[in-house]
Amino acid sequence: MTEPLRWGILATGGIARMFTNDLRRHGFDVRAVGSRSEASAARFADEFEIERVHDSYESLVNDSEVDVVYVATPHPMHAENAVRALEAGKHVLVEKAFTLNEGEARRIADAAEANGRVALEAMWTRYLPHMVRIRELIEAGVLGEVRGLIADHTQLLSEDPLHRLNALELGGGALLDLGIYPISFAWDLFGEPAEITATATFKPTGADAQVSAVFGYEGGRMASTFSASNTQGPNTAVVLGSEARIDIDTVWYSPTTFRVVRADGEVIEEYVSQVDGRGMQYQAAALERCVAEGRLDGGDILPTRESVAIMGTLDRIRTQIGLVYPGE
Repeated sequence: MTEPLRWGILATGGIARMFTNDLRRHGFDVRAVGSRSEASAARFADEFEIERVHDSYESLVNDSEVDVVYVATPHPMHAENAVRALEAGKHVLVEKAFTLNEGEARRIADAAEANGRVALEAMWTRYLPHMVRIRELIEAGVLGEVRGLIADHTQLLSEDPLHRLNALELGGGALLDLGIYPISFAWDLFGEPAEITATATFKPTGADAQVSAVFGYEGGRMASTFSASNTQGPNTAVVLGSEARIDIDTVWYSPTTFRVVRADGEVIEEYVSQVDGRGMQYQAAALERCVAEGRLDGGDILPTRESVAIMGTLDRIRTQIGLVYPGE
């Protein structure tokens, strides 16, 4: 039996709190936490009963009692923090979107390969049981020829110009925080798009408020994605096939329900998720399996190099809509 990995949490924001809560309730070994503020790290450690507290990210990644680092900083810091951890001999689980751009993502993948470590993007949706079942249905041919995807991720979020989601220098905007979900789903189903058509609207800060992207693939398949931070939509998804479709209920990217509906309207399967917690523990388990099995490529569900290529798709979208982050 392989010993469970010892996790270190790098940064103490809301997403780190949700992830650590799922780790704790499912028995993972959360050994340390690091923040730029010792007080913040100490509060986080008290909340989750973590024994080792670090007042810097560098100290955390060099902790000899940490095997894997979860990187939960804002997007522009992902590459720097992930590479630092990899060079310190740690595996990394890096929040999505993986980085700001494809070049930074390639740096992480190259550092993982050079140091013999796993680097996995924390696209937790891919590992959820209902998504596993959807892939099984498609693989079994239940939908016939899969021809399309329609998915949105839309939320009515803060308009405060100082909020991280509206700060371009922090990678704020709908694309990286929200659009990554349906875009990664399209990649999961169809791979790299041959054609991309994208349009967007922007906030006064320069951050993207709404992004619509249509992907075309060889053979005529299509995917339509819409993300927005200034309006609340249904947050549903539909996978369309020649013989049936899958209607995924709100919120489609979290544990939810779906139905398989034949072309004549008959419902041939109804799926109800049975997940304890938010469901972020599945991605952690996937990383631990990769380490145990020596799968340094990140495994079959979301290989590291696919995360790099997905960032390339986001770069292509940004070129079309004219979105550039400071420092690029």
